[in-house]
Amino acid sequence: MKWKKRGLIFPTGIVATYASLPTVLKMQGNVFRVFYASRDRNNISSIYHFEVTIENGRCEILKHSKGPVLTAGRLATFDEHGVTPSMAIYVDGKIYLYYTGWQRWNSVPFNFAIGLAISEDGGTFKRYREVPIIDRNEYSPFLIASPFVICESGIFRMWYVGGVKWESYGSQGEDGIKHYYNIRYAESMDGIRWTLYPKPCIDFRYENEYAIARPVVLKENGVYKMWFSYRAGPKGSTYRIGYAESKDGIHWVRKDEFVGIDVSKVGWDSEMICYAYVIKHENKKYMFYNGNGYGRTGIGYAVLEEE
Repeated sequence: MKWKKRGLIFPTGIVATYASLPTVLKMQGNVFRVFYASRDRNNISSIYHFEVTIENGRCEILKHSKGPVLTAGRLATFDEHGVTPSMAIYVDGKIYLYYTGWQRWNSVPFNFAIGLAISEDGGTFKRYREVPIIDRNEYSPFLIASPFVICESGIFRMWYVGGVKWESYGSQGEDGIKHYYNIRYAESMDGIRWTLYPKPCIDFRYENEYAIARPVVLKENGVYKMWFSYRAGPKGSTYRIGYAESKDGIHWVRKDEFVGIDVSKVGWDSEMICYAYVIKHENKKYMFYNGNGYGRTGIGYAVLEEE
């Protein structure tokens, strides 16, 4: 693969301090909605969106939401310290917005769980419930995050992040604590109640790798293709975008060397690239992604030039 970067489409500093985890939903024709997370002065994230037109390899912003579509939950709920988007999908005329809820803890910096908000009018979202639809469990006892969902033949299929362990190693790193997580798989008949598979789909490949994040999946010609983010691989400690393929969506082969995109020499994505969201529109693939600071510099996009 070979991606051509088109630069920032949504820089921060005007309407948002952060623009993390771009999550794309087709509205109609060439119009798409991009959900993202922005943070307030207390580092608590809410979900906003903007709309773009996508045509002939170019994206242009049409409008921005007047306010957040989803904010942090009530005191002591699983998402009391922030919400970040992960997947938006149409279900029976409604929009299901799957998201990650954040909660700060004392023993470790945070906990994640998967929540669901639903819109019946195309714009106003309401939590399905105040508890997660998927929380920590016997297969992922430490955290759950970043679901990506498709529906095939009446079965909902989800790829998500599952926590393997937390590790303390002195005064280095984030509060001396390092989080280990990989990509896992689940199925559902209604998009709400999920059966979890015990083994990871994408596991650690490199000696010091510890975080595999934010899966996004496309299916083409009978092949499932996944883009994800990983840390501490052969190109350094900051996030890079990885790639894998599968015949059944459950058993995957990592092919990071073929991903065709990396950090720039200078600029907004020179330190890291992460949280890619890939779509196909009019026979072209578009990748929306974050650069330096996990979205602190905004959202950029790239267009696939060679498969």
